[in-house]
Amino acid sequence: MNAIMTYINESLAELHQVRWPTRQQAIRLSAITLGFVFATAIAFGVLDFGLSQVVKLLLSLT
Repeated sequence: MNAIMTYINESLAELHQVRWPTRQQAIRLSAITLGFVFATAIAFGVLDFGLSQVVKLLLSLT
């Protein structure tokens, strides 16, 4: 039981040393993340559409 309490106390001490982002930083970084996610989703969607068209074309040739 002592080891568990030591672990919890040390974990809390580490959390007090964390430099948390400001609200403005959190909003900016969230916007960057969302933009990257949307751009990646669009890129994969275009790639998927293109590859499906290639497969359709190949299947229609046989």
